[in-house]
Amino acid sequence: MRSHLLNGLTAEHYRRSVTEGVERVAARLATTEKPFTGVTVDGLAPRIDGIDLDRPLGDTAAVLDELEEVYLRDAVYFHHPRYLAHLNCPVVIPAVLGEAVLSAVNSSLDTWDQSAGGTLIERRLVDWTAARIGLGPRADGVFTSGGTQSNLQALLLAREEAKSDSFAELRIFASEASHFSVRKSAKLLGLGPDSVVTVPVDHDRRMQTVALAHELERCAQDGLVPMAVVATAGTTDFGSIDPLPEIAELCAQFGVWMHVDAAYGCGLLASLKHRNRIDGIERADSVTVDYHKSFFQPVSSSAVLVRDAATLRHATYHAEYLNPRRMVRERIPNQVDKSLQTTRRFDALKLWLTLRTMGADGIGQLFDEVCELAREGWRLLAGDPRYDVVVEPALSTLVFRYVPAAATDPAEIDRANLYARKALFASGDAVVAGTKVGGRHYLKFTLLNPETTAADIAAVLDLIAGHAEQYLGESLDRAS
Repeated sequence: MRSHLLNGLTAEHYRRSVTEGVERVAARLATTEKPFTGVTVDGLAPRIDGIDLDRPLGDTAAVLDELEEVYLRDAVYFHHPRYLAHLNCPVVIPAVLGEAVLSAVNSSLDTWDQSAGGTLIERRLVDWTAARIGLGPRADGVFTSGGTQSNLQALLLAREEAKSDSFAELRIFASEASHFSVRKSAKLLGLGPDSVVTVPVDHDRRMQTVALAHELERCAQDGLVPMAVVATAGTTDFGSIDPLPEIAELCAQFGVWMHVDAAYGCGLLASLKHRNRIDGIERADSVTVDYHKSFFQPVSSSAVLVRDAATLRHATYHAEYLNPRRMVRERIPNQVDKSLQTTRRFDALKLWLTLRTMGADGIGQLFDEVCELAREGWRLLAGDPRYDVVVEPALSTLVFRYVPAAATDPAEIDRANLYARKALFASGDAVVAGTKVGGRHYLKFTLLNPETTAADIAAVLDLIAGHAEQYLGESLDRAS
């Protein structure tokens, strides 16, 4: 069994095995004609459940053959131009190379004596990102597993900085279009069920600053403590960007921690055309960025950045076996001092190799392309009488709803849109997402693939309309 351990003696076995795996994936990518096969849970589960994990195959080729059957063939492929659903991006090759390197070396980014150069690379990327945001000379941060963890850590820091004697008094303000992780974080942080105050949004799904000001004033009048305002730069459903400068002014006026959830919109930090859309982000106390959304990185690659490095002390705990206090005096850089995690992958390497190969402008160009594609898609939808489109895109998301020419019960239209999404997924021809707007079911394109074209969007709209019309026709037949 030692022949399977990766070391100097097995380097050639490692090379052959990884090469064979890469060739299988490359072949699958080259021949994938649809983003999904349409396999069902009932169709796939028995194949996986039938595998006896206590009887290994012993041979890499046999294992890869089996993997083809249970995973590669039926995987949802985000690289396909008609995958239009969630915030999943196709990935760039330098980042995939980084994934291979970091997995093999297997550095753990908690302490210097486990990572050395990895620690310094991550720190350099944190500084680079903070500079792009404009947080100032005292800024710092750390890589995380994703936006949910980044938001949790930011709100932990905000809770501690609020210095309240009672968690029951603390209030977080977030728009009704903000990410669910805000409420989840509040619960994990021991805050009460009323701790998150929902601020209404305007027609463009941006936080209403007049309403925010009113809620902050009411908070003070009620003797409560405003803990944080969470502004969103790229909401999950609409890609909307809250009015950051105005929110920053209110946070300064009321002395409230300003957190910007830019998990989606962080791609604008590299944009060559649209960086001004997130003006005001530089005034935040903390910022969430997800490189695995709009920097075309593999999952996971995220970070939380703070204006004042000193606030990261609220996540610090010293253990004698790992990061004793003396190491601080000795100026030994241990990233665990800033992180909610202990053992942590060297995910920063993927972004490092991407920047060193493509440059920030290369990333920004790709993100600008999908933003421009969304504008084209919006024009298609706005000119198509079959569809109702909600808002003009600020980033690369389109939310819309099929509406039949003949008057139909709104609930029946809901069911037609749900059916169309499910039927499209079952066919594997395209993958789209869904959400609710005003209590009604809508469909959603999240455009993160520069290879997607306006022709792809038009073709998928035709497919959706065809499925919806089929449902409505069958429904009418049943009713008669």
